Amino acid sequence: MITSATNPKLRLVRRLLESRRQREKEGLFVCEGEDLVRAAEEAGVEPVELLVAGENVEAELLARVSTLAHPPRVIGIYRKEWLPRGVEPVCLALWHVADPGNVGTLLRSADAFGASLALSPGCADITAPKALRGSAGAVFRVPTAGFDDAQGRRIALVAHEGRPLARIEHEVPITFVLGAEREGLPDEIVAACDETASIAITPHAESLNVAMAGTIALYEFRRPG
Repeated sequence: MITSATNPKLRLVRRLLESRRQREKEGLFVCEGEDLVRAAEEAGVEPVELLVAGENVEAELLARVSTLAHPPRVIGIYRKEWLPRGVEPVCLALWHVADPGNVGTLLRSADAFGASLALSPGCADITAPKALRGSAGAVFRVPTAGFDDAQGRRIALVAHEGRPLARIEHEVPITFVLGAEREGLPDEIVAACDETASIAITPHAESLNVAMAGTIALYEFRRPG
């Protein structure tokens, strides 16, 4: 039973939760709560370490290192290399999407519609606590890859003046390219795509949240013609 806040395992959990650099250095990440730990188990991903309140660690100490508003009963440590890698025939390519909540939501949407995620440098870490929570366990099921690894036609999603999304041909492989939350896609990335597409929104609306736009794109593409 862990009874000291200075225990090496608890100190490791704290470092991994607080720092992307530490996660990359150690090749490890932390899942907080039974839902994420169960998702890992169902995907066949075993923890390096499993800390359970009242069993092998004092509940108060586990609560103290957690980032959750309500203390978790269980915290698991996992190896990043055990997450799925690769590209599906339908893919979302993210350019500098820095908000971990949006990246997590897009993982969840990709899981729902059978897609993968391709991430550029500057994107949020998929193993950041907020991204993991947003993914609702999809991080253990959705393959990810680098931005340039995405295959097939590249469709840049732009706020206005692109081809109506509903008119995009339903042929695979295909990649929908989405930009950063505020700046969108830079001109050179748009120019490198095969075509542009837009989601119909009211004239006074500037744009959609990137996670909403990616979800709508996947839904529209998967919707029976």
